[in-house]
Amino acid sequence: MFFYFYKSKSGLLKESDAGLIEEIGLENVIWVDLRDPTEQEIASVEDIFDIEIEAKEKAEEIESSSKYFETEWQINANCKFFLPSPEGNKKATVSFTLKHETLITLRHDDLRTFQDAYRVLRKNPNTYRSAHKVMLLLFEIRIDFDADHLELITDDITRMGRKINLEDDLHKEVLIEIARYQELTMQLRETIIDKQRVVSSLLKSDYFAEETYPKLRIMIKDISSLLDHINFTFSRLEYLQNAFLGLVDVEQTKIIKIFTVVTVVFMPPTLIASIYGMNFDFMPELDWPYGYPIAILLMIFSSALTLFYFKKRGWL
Repeated sequence: MFFYFYKSKSGLLKESDAGLIEEIGLENVIWVDLRDPTEQEIASVEDIFDIEIEAKEKAEEIESSSKYFETEWQINANCKFFLPSPEGNKKATVSFTLKHETLITLRHDDLRTFQDAYRVLRKNPNTYRSAHKVMLLLFEIRIDFDADHLELITDDITRMGRKINLEDDLHKEVLIEIARYQELTMQLRETIIDKQRVVSSLLKSDYFAEETYPKLRIMIKDISSLLDHINFTFSRLEYLQNAFLGLVDVEQTKIIKIFTVVTVVFMPPTLIASIYGMNFDFMPELDWPYGYPIAILLMIFSSALTLFYFKKRGWL
């Protein structure tokens, strides 16, 4: 499906009937939003606006030419948007085509950014009567969304850090959770860098409206701040990971210490029992009437003496 916004005397109007575009006039259409369109819808838009929309596979390539390129009359940009989902986070590719005074966006996922942009256009129809401003609006909303999502991740990491510090019984699920947030942060960082590349290219563009340059510079500063925050989040996750592994090492050391103490405590009794277990013919103690209880007491005394020594040295 697709919707488009066009200028009228009463402000901005939204329509979905492609047959009305010629009646409205191409110069009045400022934004065409294609969401998971059919081949027929793509062909119709390409024919009306005399453009060629890139295939999804081409838009998702990592080459710089696939991310951004421009001609004398047209700008093409592809950018990944982070899409959180309970079923699994993913990166949704959005294609931007700016030709003359019309912005054409192509996406295959339902992104909240575009719904928010619809609401802004309805509330401020006279502010966004330019395709350049609509394109900037989409990036502004998306940067704010990334900032909000990064804040949520930071709050979750803070709660996880308290959990590591307060709980004595640590499980491997904590380490798995840290790894999950590391992957989540890396995905978010990749999409933010994508926006940084596109916004920087727009700022250097000879075709993009010069009046938008101050806002583009502010957006670049905001993106840089987000990247700094993400780097801090990475460092924090590494710290939590090291802290968790350190606490696990401490627990393992305690267990090994217990086994070591038990082994050493039973070494003297084992030595005594080994001596009197020898099969020599002449062992005077074997004929003692109190030899057995004396040997038992000697074993107990040797164990108690070892424990007392450890206690005095502060090893227990």
